[in-house]
Amino acid sequence: MSSPVSQESTRRRLTQQQAETVSRLTEAAVDVLNAEGFDGLTVRSVAKIAGVAPATAYTYFSSKSHLVAEVFWRRLSAGVSEPDPAAAPSERVAQVLREVALVVAGEGQLGGAVTVALLGTDPDVEHLRVRIGAFIRRRLAAALEEDPENPGPLLDTLEMIYSGGLVYAGMGHMTYEQTSERLVAAAHLLMEK
Repeated sequence: MSSPVSQESTRRRLTQQQAETVSRLTEAAVDVLNAEGFDGLTVRSVAKIAGVAPATAYTYFSSKSHLVAEVFWRRLSAGVSEPDPAAAPSERVAQVLREVALVVAGEGQLGGAVTVALLGTDPDVEHLRVRIGAFIRRRLAAALEEDPENPGPLLDTLEMIYSGGLVYAGMGHMTYEQTSERLVAAAHLLMEK
């Protein structure tokens, strides 16, 4: 059974069959990324591996950056859970930051590709970038018991820390596992003052 996220698209709601096509495309994108890297990735090559006509793939994804951003959005929405309300606030924040950082851990070249894709100017990527940012903000706000629409300075600071950490890891300066550890340490340092 498909989750609600798998039936969403940047461009429109999807039928079950369309959702399955998009899933095949996003799965194939990871395979192509691991074999060819971001530079070698094309929507056409992904379509071929997914068994989809290139024209059909382009009806869902405007560019390779859009495709990679969609992969990240799907992994993020499935991999970052609601914070545990029974945990202390610093532990809830640590949980969110750890899960965000580990979404692409062990995924070969996906992390670096996500960094490149999300920093692009494609309007469909911009839509996903806003959706991704709002999702993480809501998770962090829930961990802090804050209103995501009216964030305090701690939430703003945590957003800056995680975004910088993910860019740093995406550039290959650290693994996502190391980034996760550093993000958790930074959160504890901020919250225990």
